[in-house]
Amino acid sequence: MALVTVTIDGLTVQVPEGTSVLDAARSIGINIPALCHDPDLTPVGACRLCVVEVEGMRNLPASCVTMVTDGMVVRTDTPQIMEARKTILELLIANHPLDCLSCEKLGDCMLADYCYQYGVKESPFIDAAKHDYELEESNPFIVRDLNKCILCGRCIRACAEMTCKDIIDFSYRGFNTKVGPFGDTPLIESDCVYCGNCVSVCPTGALTEKQMYGKGRRWEYNKVTTTCPFCGTGCNFDLMVKDGKIAGVTSNPDSPVNGKQLCIKGRFGWDFVHSDKRLTTPLVKKNGEFVPVSWDEAFDTIAANLGEIKEKYGGKSFAALSSARCTNEENYLVQKFTRTVMGTNNVDHCART
Repeated sequence: MALVTVTIDGLTVQVPEGTSVLDAARSIGINIPALCHDPDLTPVGACRLCVVEVEGMRNLPASCVTMVTDGMVVRTDTPQIMEARKTILELLIANHPLDCLSCEKLGDCMLADYCYQYGVKESPFIDAAKHDYELEESNPFIVRDLNKCILCGRCIRACAEMTCKDIIDFSYRGFNTKVGPFGDTPLIESDCVYCGNCVSVCPTGALTEKQMYGKGRRWEYNKVTTTCPFCGTGCNFDLMVKDGKIAGVTSNPDSPVNGKQLCIKGRFGWDFVHSDKRLTTPLVKKNGEFVPVSWDEAFDTIAANLGEIKEKYGGKSFAALSSARCTNEENYLVQKFTRTVMGTNNVDHCART
């Protein structure tokens, strides 16, 4: 691919043809703010917070949808740009609840971060109308607070491009514009599959994981990166751990297999970990009843019983069924045990079909 040379804030960089100004700047450590942009989604240039100056252009173009050209000269931090971004932020919070102290996403809200960065404490547009939507908690997985929605469209594009479902879109017009399923129905009445990918890309407190709601601020959690156990894809995500317990799951954009994308099982199916129905000790049937035993006794019982079966009926009476929820190493050990210890090739796998 051909390379083009562009100068950004006095720094010259070569990037592939077709690269956006935003990506070119970020590649050399220049952070241009953006609310509607996500590297995993199609750029739309909706929020206009990423405006820059380009020599030869009269207006301030949005850097996320402006492609670099050879010899382009860009400035990202002039007084005109700073004033434009500040005004955009003031317009955004004009009808946005300023309840940051009680907001679930405080500490993980891009709008709040940018307002702090540009010194925006309040909006001069004091007569602006305010939304008064009810908090939507009718579904079991996602809390929607549309009063905090900035209409960036990230969730819409995530639903269409990541999940390929197109469940949500913009409804109505002007001040009454809102995001929702067809007919402005609640999510629980739609065909939403609750993958939560919309939540992972939301830059404000408009969308929150219901299982984590009210349990703590993001900086109170320890993030533990792990691999999803539900299938053989190998998706990674972050366990949000607080006080020694898992409170929820969030996407890890650096995951090599799935990026931010997860399914409903991976994002919301972790609650079995702390279930009171989960077995925590081995059980062996004695006199018709299961009784707790040590791991050593359990392993000895298994070995003795399998040995008796093999001696009495032969190895071919044994079969092993493995699982896609196990690691490759564990599946390897299952088939190795079946063939070398039990002496049979009767091995199957739940994901074979």
